[in-house]
Amino acid sequence: MEFCVEDSTDVHVLIEDHRIVFSCKNPDGVEFYNEIEFYAKVNCKDSQDKRSGRSITCFVRKWKEKVAWPRLTKEDIKPVWLSVDFDNWRDWEGDEEVELAQVEHYAELLKKVSTKGPPPAMDDLDDDSDSADATSN
Repeated sequence: MEFCVEDSTDVHVLIEDHRIVFSCKNPDGVEFYNEIEFYAKVNCKDSQDKRSGRSITCFVRKWKEKVAWPRLTKEDIKPVWLSVDFDNWRDWEGDEEVELAQVEHYAELLKKVSTKGPPPAMDDLDDDSDSADATSN
């Protein structure tokens, strides 16, 4: 998730098993504070935040990685300031089929490469034929 606050100061990010607490100040001294209760448990030890001049990005890893959440928050109502970052969107439905199709495609390519016959013999070519062709053109 990304908190967009340009030139933020006094940034504090606390990622716990079931929530994230974020606070900072903008250049005008206005304080921002957000606390989000997650839908389910996260791996706070494997989560981190990254600060830039324009925003603070929090990388939060779910405790159960292969389980899709219907939403980010514990509450069924989405806060008005929260939006989806479709650049980092992952559609969980159909992922297994896509991965399986990729593996099958790769296996077919390997099969085609390994079932080719031996390379053609090159011993019937001689140097004289090349020079004869070059002089006749």
